Amino acid sequence: MTPHLFRITMYYIYILKSCKLSDKLYIGYTNNVVRRLKEHNLGESLHTNKYKPWKIIYLEGYANQDDAKERERQIKHFGKTYKQLKRKIKRSLQS
Repeated sequence: MTPHLFRITMYYIYILKSCKLSDKLYIGYTNNVVRRLKEHNLGESLHTNKYKPWKIIYLEGYANQDDAKERERQIKHFGKTYKQLKRKIKRSLQS
């Protein structure tokens, strides 16, 4: 097996849930989920600082960055898509 096959960069859309206010969610995308969650919880994002700490409740992975960006946009800007996803992860939203 060729070593370069293991260096695939993945891009993820993620949904965070505030541990402070359970109805607060945040949707984003990144190629490094651990780093990004740490940044949110350290207050390095203006949009999420007020409701930290955060936990990840949902991830979707993509091999292509544009696919991840498009999916993030769909979820953020199309209410029907967001509502369908929330139904899909209803137990994660409750935890």
